[in-house]
Amino acid sequence: MTTTLATSLDTQRQNAHLTFKHNQHNGRHGWLRLTPAYSVQLVRGILDGHRYAATVLDPFSGTGTTALCAAYMGLRGTGLEINPFLVWFSSVKFRQFSPEVVERTRSLGAVIAVASSSTVGVPSVEPPPIHNVERWWNDSELRFLCRLKKCILDISDAGTDERDLLLVAFCRVAIALSNAAFNHQSMSFKQTHAAPQLFALERDHAEVFRKELSLVLDGAADNPRIEPSVVAGDAREPSRFLHDRFDMLITSPPYPNRISYIRELRPYMYWLGFLTNGRDAGEYDWQAIGGTWGVATSRLAEWTPSGKAFTPPVLKKALQGIADPKNKNGTLMANYVAKYFEDMWRHVSDIGKVLNDEAEVHYIVGNSTFYGILLPVEEIFKAMLQEVGFHDVEIVKIRKRSSKAELYEFDVTGKKNKPTMHPTVRESRRASPLRSSCR
Repeated sequence: MTTTLATSLDTQRQNAHLTFKHNQHNGRHGWLRLTPAYSVQLVRGILDGHRYAATVLDPFSGTGTTALCAAYMGLRGTGLEINPFLVWFSSVKFRQFSPEVVERTRSLGAVIAVASSSTVGVPSVEPPPIHNVERWWNDSELRFLCRLKKCILDISDAGTDERDLLLVAFCRVAIALSNAAFNHQSMSFKQTHAAPQLFALERDHAEVFRKELSLVLDGAADNPRIEPSVVAGDAREPSRFLHDRFDMLITSPPYPNRISYIRELRPYMYWLGFLTNGRDAGEYDWQAIGGTWGVATSRLAEWTPSGKAFTPPVLKKALQGIADPKNKNGTLMANYVAKYFEDMWRHVSDIGKVLNDEAEVHYIVGNSTFYGILLPVEEIFKAMLQEVGFHDVEIVKIRKRSSKAELYEFDVTGKKNKPTMHPTVRESRRASPLRSSCR
């Protein structure tokens, strides 16, 4: 359990070292920023006392923090992820790269930096079809990114480690040169209405690429002890996609707080061709749990519960309060919360099929508020785990979150029960001559 970790923390503080902020300067873990991600230090703190857990699963893998952390500790880590960009990104992040690959990529990068810095006669790709693309990048940055991507595609070979590493660096450059800001819970945009300085110097775009590529290659040179794996699939039905069994589960599912992962991933997904229009973004968010982008929100208005999900009393009470007619869009938000927990119930009901007996689970979750009504997410997760037979289920408060006063993060932990054996079967096994002769 995480009791040792929790007692060493002041849970009234934000403990930023347990969030994505700790990952930003931590080798491969810092290759891509995803604000809802947790830190490698949190995962390591759990695994430190569980070296017996040879196989570790994260069914909401995201950027692959859990599986990669396990791999650096010599444990076999596996991630399950529904977003195709994150599957690709994790597959690169998880690889073991030879020194020769790292040096070839460095050499290719030097050529690409020079070629893309020229503004005359250099071919380029078309800008990504992202809505209001000029809000993301000014004209100079956008034209450089178009040249840079074209140079990467022309100078590196498709399907190689070198190209994938160069594209990871490209993703970092795209954000470094953008107007994206990260001063809120999710990505926003910098204020651009200030008057331009008369003698402002233009950024050296090629130098930005060199810097970001160097950071990526430093991480690539530090290989995990075991190469982890990522599987494309839906966490609502993990047993459909995973064919191994695991000793430990550490994960942080999306929180029911209406923050869309797809919103923060859009620039990468558009530039690398995983997205071509806004409707596809909404479709991806509808497929994910807790998504609210575009068509995902409009479909919530028509969604109805299946009637098959376990609904503990605390959830029923919260749903009634959220749906109160005095709350604007209360019915829609109640649907959002109900669908989130119905999806999570499908996950919890199925996850035991891919866990070994007595496997330990850690769900890092955050509570939420709607119209001033506290949604006790940690209590609902505890009730669901107990309902499907997990034992020793506990809630450990981890940290204070940076938003509203009543919001915290928790580790909901438990162990999978061994299957109960009928007394008649148990007695017959004890009396079996074959069983006795094998002792």
